[in-house]
Amino acid sequence: MLQTFDERNRDLMVNINGKLSHRDEAGVSPFDSTVQGGDAVWEGLRVYDGKIFRLERHLDRLRNSAEAVAFVDIPSHEEIISEIRRTLEANGMTDGVHIRLTLSRGLKLTSGMDPRLNTSGSTLIVLAEHKPPVYDKSGLKLKTSSIRRFSPDQLDQQIHSCNLLQSIMAKIEANAAGADDALMLDARGFIAETNATHLFFVHGEVVTTSQVIACPEGVTRSVVLELCERNGIASREGDFELDHAYSADEVFCTGTMGELAPVTEIDGRMIGEGDIGPMTMRLSGLFEECVRSEAEPVL
Repeated sequence: MLQTFDERNRDLMVNINGKLSHRDEAGVSPFDSTVQGGDAVWEGLRVYDGKIFRLERHLDRLRNSAEAVAFVDIPSHEEIISEIRRTLEANGMTDGVHIRLTLSRGLKLTSGMDPRLNTSGSTLIVLAEHKPPVYDKSGLKLKTSSIRRFSPDQLDQQIHSCNLLQSIMAKIEANAAGADDALMLDARGFIAETNATHLFFVHGEVVTTSQVIACPEGVTRSVVLELCERNGIASREGDFELDHAYSADEVFCTGTMGELAPVTEIDGRMIGEGDIGPMTMRLSGLFEECVRSEAEPVL
């Protein structure tokens, strides 16, 4: 799975601290904290017909992450929504759009780790691209990575940080193995998530997913669990070893970038019938209905 360039994005206007610039001219300072140490937090948003799904929940998570790492200057939800709207309007975007929202600690007086060097407020970046869901809905292949997710006593995984080196290293392993993404375990050997998405497993009529101990709470993940509860589908969270994935009738991953997508192979083992299963199809349909009825207008 390799994303390709979309010609519609050639002349994107990127929003950095309220300034809209062509993608070839936009840039952050080498003194910005996101460059200096990945000292930033982020969210992925998806635009559907002028609306964004679970916008408030995404912005709440952004704020919670920024507060957890002691950002001093955090824009309000209203300020961020205003800049999102300006960016979409500048690009003439209304549908099939993914937004990468980044908030860094801001500019430093000089290079260094100390947050006391940050005195000019945070940096807000709104990057909107024409980008439909990126995952192959016919089935993904995963490879278990040697890279482990941090446990909460090492680093709180509910902080949605831009420091993604663990995920990148796991993705490198998956690429080398010819897989679409990496399956990542926690420090205890239980399944955490992939390098980019959460995982769900179906055994019979029961849907399971890992606890959010060594991975962040996912917005799409939480919606799937809500849909299970609303529609009488048995579900539970827990600690699961690899055999739980290997023996599943169905596996699917969830995330804003790709919505729901089936996983048909893990570590060379075919999952179920090697095709999208009935529970995955049902939940995908319920998710689409939920998006249509509950997405929040921004345009």
